[in-house]
Amino acid sequence: MTESLAQIALAGFTNPAGLSKLGGNLYTTSPNSGDPIIKPPNVGANGGLASGFLEMSNVDLAQEFADLIVTQRSFQANSRVVTTADEMLQDVLTLKR
Repeated sequence: MTESLAQIALAGFTNPAGLSKLGGNLYTTSPNSGDPIIKPPNVGANGGLASGFLEMSNVDLAQEFADLIVTQRSFQANSRVVTTADEMLQDVLTLKR
């Protein structure tokens, strides 16, 4: 048996460009934005909700690519350290013989 216990509400604004940015993806109301208009998803100008999706406005692509490059360079450096250590160990074994 399934029973709905709650519903997610979305807030729309008469002037969304008037919202004040707090940082990241957070905004707050301002005199320019007007009062929030609370409605359920997919009603009027409100958008819909979808689970399991990533909203692109929350992702800083430049930062993600920079992190990817740093991680790749770190992996390359670590693999060179392992290769150098292996070569040194081979030289030590050769000297012992």
